[in-house]
Amino acid sequence: MLIHVPACIRTLRLKVKSEAYAWLNAAAIEVNQVWNWANETSYKAARPFAGPGKWLSGFDLDKLAAGATDCFDHIGSDTIQRVNAEFSTRRRQFKKSKLRWRVSRGAKRSLGWIPFKAVQLKRKGKSLRISGKAFRVFERELLEGSRWKCGCFAQDSVGDWWLCLPVEQAVEPSVAPHEAVGLDLGLKDTVATSDGDKLEAGHFYRNIELKIAQAQRRGHKRQAKRLHRRAARRRKEALHKFSSKRERVLLFSSADEPGSSPRRVRETRAEEGGMSTGTPRVVVFYPWCNCAAPPKELALDNDYRARAEPSGNSRR
Repeated sequence: MLIHVPACIRTLRLKVKSEAYAWLNAAAIEVNQVWNWANETSYKAARPFAGPGKWLSGFDLDKLAAGATDCFDHIGSDTIQRVNAEFSTRRRQFKKSKLRWRVSRGAKRSLGWIPFKAVQLKRKGKSLRISGKAFRVFERELLEGSRWKCGCFAQDSVGDWWLCLPVEQAVEPSVAPHEAVGLDLGLKDTVATSDGDKLEAGHFYRNIELKIAQAQRRGHKRQAKRLHRRAARRRKEALHKFSSKRERVLLFSSADEPGSSPRRVRETRAEEGGMSTGTPRVVVFYPWCNCAAPPKELALDNDYRARAEPSGNSRR
């Protein structure tokens, strides 16, 4: 079996310390204003009062936004250009002349988002600096010796801020103990492998459902959001610990692929005598870079008799 493993783009998600939250909240409001301006300007250009319409690109919006940095105290021209580029990309993706507005205040406000270019973010001692503001992050040692690309600051539903940086890392494949392993997804057990290992279905949400209900009845919205985040983290940790033990090719049955409904899985198993024997789908899993990608060159001769065609499209 020959597997070609390319370089992996890993997005580091580092939590920002709380002393920078006030500055980030103010900068997020300015980003929302730029987004709404681009949304309104592009909509008027696409559907003018008279004459043919024109779909403004990111470069067109940058020319119209020249000199807008005098109106803002926290963001610069690089951030404005990143917002225009992102808006142009999403409008072209969804094929709409107008996207949703970004709301800065109220119950239905949009979560904070501050994009930036790679040249904006610089190291300064034990902290990072952007647009004249220095801030600190947890797990700063992950950035040592790394060159990042264009990233952003993102806010979660609890109100915490995270620094998201795409970093290119070389992946060195290790020798797998076996050539392939089969996975059977179930309901009582989340997954069972052909080696006999099982991942029991954890009741991560059900175990704290009573606490969530009590927090919601008392009106403690922030506490309820933290409990929901705790359940999601526990679920993600359990899946990561189970999958990181395997450095080999995984064979999924077509009926047991992720995303299949439990009803479809039960019906397929009943038709096949309790065992899923659909056409297998070959996926190479690299736990050290937390990504899955189809191999460029792969040939397997086993009970499934599966062969993967050469492909270079990676998938996270």
